[in-house]
Amino acid sequence: MSIPKEPRQLMINIMYLVLMALLALNVSAEVMNAFQTLDDGNQASIATVNDQLTGTVEGLDGLLEDDSKAKFRPIQPAIAEVQSISSELTAYVEQLRDRMIDESGNKNGEVDDGDYKIKDGVRLGLKGKKNKDLPTRLLVYGEDGVGGEPGLGEELKNRIIDTRERLIAAYTTLIQENGQTFGLRESEIATRVANVQNIPLSIDDEEWKVAPGNKESWSDYTFGHMPVAAVMPLLSQVQSDLKSSEANIINDMVQLAGGRTIEIDQFFPVFSADRSYVISGEQINAKVSVGSYSSSLDPANVDLRVNGQRLRLNADGTANYTITGSGAGQKSISTSVAVTNPLTGEVTRGDGKFTYEVGQRSVAVSADKMNVFYMGVPNPVTVSAAGVPSNAVRVSVTGDATKTGGSGSSLVVEGQRQGKANIVVSANGETLGTFEFRVKRIPNPSPQIGNSKGGKIPATQFKAQTGMIAILDNFDFDARCSISGYEMYYAPQRADAVPSVNAGASFNATSKQLVSRAKPGDNYYFNNIRARCPGDQGPRDLGSLAFLIQ
Repeated sequence: MSIPKEPRQLMINIMYLVLMALLALNVSAEVMNAFQTLDDGNQASIATVNDQLTGTVEGLDGLLEDDSKAKFRPIQPAIAEVQSISSELTAYVEQLRDRMIDESGNKNGEVDDGDYKIKDGVRLGLKGKKNKDLPTRLLVYGEDGVGGEPGLGEELKNRIIDTRERLIAAYTTLIQENGQTFGLRESEIATRVANVQNIPLSIDDEEWKVAPGNKESWSDYTFGHMPVAAVMPLLSQVQSDLKSSEANIINDMVQLAGGRTIEIDQFFPVFSADRSYVISGEQINAKVSVGSYSSSLDPANVDLRVNGQRLRLNADGTANYTITGSGAGQKSISTSVAVTNPLTGEVTRGDGKFTYEVGQRSVAVSADKMNVFYMGVPNPVTVSAAGVPSNAVRVSVTGDATKTGGSGSSLVVEGQRQGKANIVVSANGETLGTFEFRVKRIPNPSPQIGNSKGGKIPATQFKAQTGMIAILDNFDFDARCSISGYEMYYAPQRADAVPSVNAGASFNATSKQLVSRAKPGDNYYFNNIRARCPGDQGPRDLGSLAFLIQ
C-alpha cells in the first residue's frame, strides 16, 4: 500500500491500525494470570505424583528382594519400560514448552531470565505470553506459517497416540505372559487388559471435525490462534495425563505383588476448564478432580465441592461442572476436597480457587480504504465482532448506500446519493451494533494538459498534446473521471484572443490548429472545464487552467 500524501488520509490509516491493535489486545492481564495458575497447578500435580511413584517403586524393589516373591520379578522390567516410554513423551513436550518460551522471548536458543519479566530477581511471567502468532505458526501450520507442511501439533498428537498404545502394550504383555504365574484367573486377566484402555492419556480426534469454526485439524482446533499463555497449560495437561496414566499402570502392577500402592498423603482440587474467558451467556465446561487421585479410592471417601456444592465423582476421579457466564468482569469460584484414608480414617483436606473472566461482545466496522462510502465505486468493508464466530455474523446496509457484494464479515458497499448510511451488525438474532458512515461523491479530479496543471510550458511539449485529462490524486479506489468539455482561448502576443469550444476531452479541429501555432510568449486559457465521475448525475465544474508558452 502506498503512503498517502494527504495528512487527513494518513491520520485515517493510522487510526485504523490502532483500532486493529486494540481488538487484538482484548484479552486482559487477569485472564493471562489465570492461564499461568492452571499451568502451575498442573506442574504441582505432576511433581506430587512423581514423588509418590518413586516411593511406590522403591517399596516394590525392597519387597521383591525376598525370594518368596521371585515370581513377581517380571514386574520390575515392565515398570522400567513404562517409565522409559513416559519419559520420552515428557521430554518431547518439555522441548516444545522450552521452544515456545524462548521464541516468544529473547530468541537466544535457551530458556533463561531474558524470556521472562523480572522484578527483584523473581520471574513474574513470560514476556511473550500474549503472542498468538507463534503457537499458530509452530504448532498448526508449520515453519513456513502457511500450511506448506504440518505443524508440530500434529506430531504431538501422533506421539500421544503412539505413547498410549505402547503403555497399554507394555501392561498387556506383562499380564498376558505372566498373569497365570501371578495367580490371576482368565477372567481377571481379561478384565485388567480391558480396564487399561481407560488411562487418561488419549486424543479425541473427532470433536474438532464437528466443532464450529471450520477447523482444519486437531492441532488447529487445540492451538490455533491461542496465546502462548494458554498453550502452556494445554501442554502441561498432556504431561499431567501422561503421569497419571503411568501411575495407574505402575500401581496396578505393584498391587499384583502385594506391594504398597500410592500413599494418601496430599490432595488438592484441580479445576480443568475448556476456557477461562467467556462472553455473557456462554458456558464454561470444566472437569473438577482431585490432584494425585488414586484409582483404588472409594468415591464415598472423597468429598469434592465447588462453592460448597458436593459433586458426584466419575469412575476416573473427575466430576463434571458447568458455569454459565453472567454479568461482566472477573469472577471466581472456590473448590475444596476432603479425602478419608480408608485404613486409618485420617481426613486430608485441600482448598483451591478458579478465576475466570466474563466479557461482553464487542463489534467494530471499518471501511478498508476510507472513512466514508463513495458513490459510483465499490467500498470494501470489514466487520470484526469479538467473541462471535465469523460465520454467525450478519451485516445489512441501510440509508443512502447499498450492499453490492461480499458475505459474512466482509462486504462491498456502494454509495447511491450524498447523505448517510448505516451498517447494522447482528449475530444469532441479536443486534450487536449500528455504525453510521457518510456517503459522498468522488472528490474533484485535477484537469491537466499532459502532465501539467498550468503555468509555464515549453512550446514543443504543448504542441504534442491532443486534449485534456482528469486525474484523481491520492484516491485509493480504482475510478476514472472523464472530461465532458471546456472552452479554450489562444492569446498571442499583441493580438486578440481566439476562442474554441470543445465538446469532449480531445482537441477539436480548431483547437488543434490553435495549439500548433504556439510560440514563446503566447498564452492559452482553458475555462469552464467540466468533468464527469462515476456516480455523477451530471457534469461537475473543475475551474480553469492557464499556460504561458516558453
